Amino acid sequence: MTDPDAPRPHEVAVPLPASGDAWLRVIGRLRTPWTRRADCPRQGSEDGPDCRIEILPHWHAALDGIEAYARLEVLYWLDRARRDLAVQNPKGDGVTYGTFALRSPVRPNPIGTAIVRLIARDGGTLTVRGLDCLDGTPLIDLKPERGLFTPKAAAKPADGERRR
Repeated sequence: MTDPDAPRPHEVAVPLPASGDAWLRVIGRLRTPWTRRADCPRQGSEDGPDCRIEILPHWHAALDGIEAYARLEVLYWLDRARRDLAVQNPKGDGVTYGTFALRSPVRPNPIGTAIVRLIARDGGTLTVRGLDCLDGTPLIDLKPERGLFTPKAAAKPADGERRR
């Protein structure tokens, strides 16, 4: 069996500099049915299986009001993804693409994003549909989907007429 994380033919890996120029705070974990990358869907779907977003206890109050939104944007850290490929060969057929032209989890900063449908909230746990990541993936942020959200603060001049 070949290593699923090994570069495919024609892929180009780059040396990685030492990290340390930014840091993130994990706010919870994503619970999905997938334990192997090969089993994850390529894109989440609102008709996919129920998944859970488990928020760490000290962040439970940050969920207050979330039930007002049917869809949420979830940002997560793809902690088991490679980070060194600049050029990828997704199909293994010799056709390559730059990493930034793909939605592959293999990227310098493996931040995943999904728009999910909120099914229910039970304390610090949200049931959602639409995730596409491995079970236990670290959650780094959660917010109402942009199109459903109206800012709570007063309009600023830079907002133009759309918010006045």
